[in-house]
Amino acid sequence: MALKAAVIMGSDSDWPVVKKTVAQLKAFGIETETHVMSAHRTPQEACAFSENAEKNGFGVIIAAAGMAAHLGGVLAAHTTLPVIGLPLKSAQLDGLDALLSTVMMPPGVPVATVGVDAAVNAGVLAAQILALTDPSVKAALAARKQEMAASVREKDARISLEASEI
Repeated sequence: MALKAAVIMGSDSDWPVVKKTVAQLKAFGIETETHVMSAHRTPQEACAFSENAEKNGFGVIIAAAGMAAHLGGVLAAHTTLPVIGLPLKSAQLDGLDALLSTVMMPPGVPVATVGVDAAVNAGVLAAQILALTDPSVKAALAARKQEMAASVREKDARISLEASEI
């Protein structure tokens, strides 16, 4: 059975960024569940979800949050599954607060952290984790790498041609 990815966001206002993560996971053929849970306003639900995530078929959890951004740490404290933190920009500190809150975890409670608003990378990192046990996800990742390389080669050829004509 293929493992699922959970995408948890602290607020529905996070959805415009987080939907890029969900789209990325689905592009790799990964079954995904998306929920709004708050480390501060619904801590019992967040803890219960995380505690039961593995038995419910999840292989990785992505936690998207802004400002204090404690969601990733709360989820990581209640599971042995890998948790990926997606810090989100805020009006006050442009996401630096969320980045530091997500990445600066105490020993023994890691949260793998991507850049501020780096929703695509959160999806790719989750896919790389799930690819360790899912050959179809591994193949999709390899195909994506080949597509990216082909795109760079095309751009290189175009720029080289333009530069030679100057």
